[in-house]
Amino acid sequence: MSTPIRALAALGAKQALQSFEYTPGPLGDEQVEIAVESCGICHSDLSMLDNDWGISNYPFVPGHEIVGKVVELGPHTKRLKVGDRVGLGWNSGSCGACAQCLSGNQNLCPSAEGTIVGRHGGFATRVRAHWTWLNPLPETLDASKAGPLFCGGITVFNPIIQCGVLPTDRVGVIGIGGLGHLALKFLRSWGCEVVAFTSSEAKREEALQLGAHRTLNSRDKGDLKNAASSFDFILNTTNVALDWNTYIAALKPKGRLHTVGAVLQPLDLAAFPMISGQKSVSGSPLGSPATVDTMLEFCARHSIAPTIETFPMSRANEALDHLRSGKARYRIVLENDLAD
Repeated sequence: MSTPIRALAALGAKQALQSFEYTPGPLGDEQVEIAVESCGICHSDLSMLDNDWGISNYPFVPGHEIVGKVVELGPHTKRLKVGDRVGLGWNSGSCGACAQCLSGNQNLCPSAEGTIVGRHGGFATRVRAHWTWLNPLPETLDASKAGPLFCGGITVFNPIIQCGVLPTDRVGVIGIGGLGHLALKFLRSWGCEVVAFTSSEAKREEALQLGAHRTLNSRDKGDLKNAASSFDFILNTTNVALDWNTYIAALKPKGRLHTVGAVLQPLDLAAFPMISGQKSVSGSPLGSPATVDTMLEFCARHSIAPTIETFPMSRANEALDHLRSGKARYRIVLENDLAD
């Protein structure tokens, strides 16, 4: 008989979280149950909590930046054992049989299961997932800070791999927040010359401390004009409409503007500068399980961790309000006290 799971759930859109308990039923043959130690909070949790995307089901348990220990294994699971410390991100399952799964691109599986889509997430004592989506943590990583790597981290690490960013490249990062601060850390350790685009002078020193070699004021037309034809790769981590043609102009020939920020408005782009400079625009979601493993190994090797603030999970509503206010620096991690 499965153990009842204590959690925090919203009973409707934009409602506060409250105590909730559910029984998950029998463990699937290829599923793993983990005891949640901590869970990061992502803006996607807010979007799902408020049903901004029209796909939320209630009661809704947020949480998809999860770190915990394996407590139970289905009979057909692989590579994990009871007691392993693992992480779980946005995806908790994929079909394993489509062309994307079979080619190692499980993150592009058209029927991938979301950890908080149609099922309960990690603001809870326990959570389940298919074994392929649970990544063992290297022992040298600080587990208390690792949760945000499984969504925010892999979101900005995946483009480095997919777009073939080279250590010799000059790279720009737009936005120094929950995603952008990790992009600066990754790209600096990757070997790139890293430039932070920021609209806030207050963040200039922070950007330099996080890994940028220098900054450009995105509101200063002179700064942007002087940056013309100077970047191999520009990564956008914001979700707001920008003067995209200015950033296209900042690319070298064959340069790429890549977005991981979910900008809701269409991108207004002139074709001729892209044609004449053979420039490109692209986007990407989170990475495959294999890419997550690579990211974790890279973090362990270079001592990279998210910059976080912590709250007890029992104060999740307070932490969510802190994130909504834009005051988080730079990711929030909930330390699980629901079993106390």
